[in-house]
Amino acid sequence: MKLRIHLAFWFSLAAIYALIVLFGVGFIPLPKLWHTGKPVVWAAWQAPDPNAIPAGPAGDGIRYGIHLFQETPWYAPQFTGNKLSCSDCHIANGIAPYATPLVGMTTIYPTYNKRAGRVISLRERIQECFIRSENGRPLPKNSREMDALVAYIGWLSQPEPTYKPFIGRGLIDLPLLHPDPKRGAQIYAEQCAGCHGENGAGSLPMMPPLWGPGSFNDEAGMNSISKMAKFVQYNMPQNRRGILSAQDAYDVSAFIHTKPRPRFNPAYKKY
Repeated sequence: MKLRIHLAFWFSLAAIYALIVLFGVGFIPLPKLWHTGKPVVWAAWQAPDPNAIPAGPAGDGIRYGIHLFQETPWYAPQFTGNKLSCSDCHIANGIAPYATPLVGMTTIYPTYNKRAGRVISLRERIQECFIRSENGRPLPKNSREMDALVAYIGWLSQPEPTYKPFIGRGLIDLPLLHPDPKRGAQIYAEQCAGCHGENGAGSLPMMPPLWGPGSFNDEAGMNSISKMAKFVQYNMPQNRRGILSAQDAYDVSAFIHTKPRPRFNPAYKKY
């Protein structure tokens, strides 16, 4: 019995050694064990090249969507009620990780929306942004502006099989902390006021307003201390990212939430 066990052990060890030798000299290419195609070399995810946007109406729609995304009040004044652009909340034109990026959104929607209590489309989600974050009016679903934004998001989300999947959807996770707005006032003065101003009015077009009539209204997604803290801790200050702790982010977000901002228009409650 013991002899059979020893023989089995040595035969197994010999088989493993033989495989190692075959791999080492190249008789059995390792990738061939699990697929018959060429080995895939994965590159980091990259945004599409704007120079590759095609000519013609489809490309014109994407290009207009980029402009609209970057300077929303300028390109859609009839639908905006403040001074914020889409790119102020979706940093780097919607591709920055953990800054509410829009990459892949066309594959996620339609999806259930907790606030609406139902499944909504991407166009309906854009309408929500305009009446809350833009403090404006909902874009008509088939308007030129809506078509352009959807085209731009679709262009960002186009599949690229040689790239790794995009990483960084949504916001980072932070523990639920007890904020101190008084301490947050000091942090704001030291770390934020240089860009956003002592009065929170920002410095357009680069620095958006954080409160007051030019900012988002009181039903926007950022009108939440915990959500703003997640955004702030990972992304701010833009020129010194990473210097704020989770507690710092909670405190400064709480301070910002002590300031006045526009009221949501109840006429748009159905959105």
